[in-house]
Amino acid sequence: MPIPAIGAVGGAGIAPTTALAGTTGTGGAAFGDALTGAVDNLQQLQSTSDSLAIKAVTGNLDDIHDATIASSRAQVTMELMAGVRNKAVDAFNEIMRMQA
Repeated sequence: MPIPAIGAVGGAGIAPTTALAGTTGTGGAAFGDALTGAVDNLQQLQSTSDSLAIKAVTGNLDDIHDATIASSRAQVTMELMAGVRNKAVDAFNEIMRMQA
């Protein structure tokens, strides 16, 4: 199972640099599309990890490394998404403090 490059984390065939390059005229639309693609990719990684874990438990998996790698990829991607969410909430709270 080949491991894709970090740029593939954007999901849905959209590299993060490509998705964010056109944000000058569209505001946050391209950023929102990038986040949507990242969430879709995370769901796909978790689904793959779950199916490989089930195969490993039932004995239908030839190489346990595939399940371990898929699980690690899903975990790291989830931690990345949680970090992005936390930064977005912090930015929103900072904006709200500026308006007060």
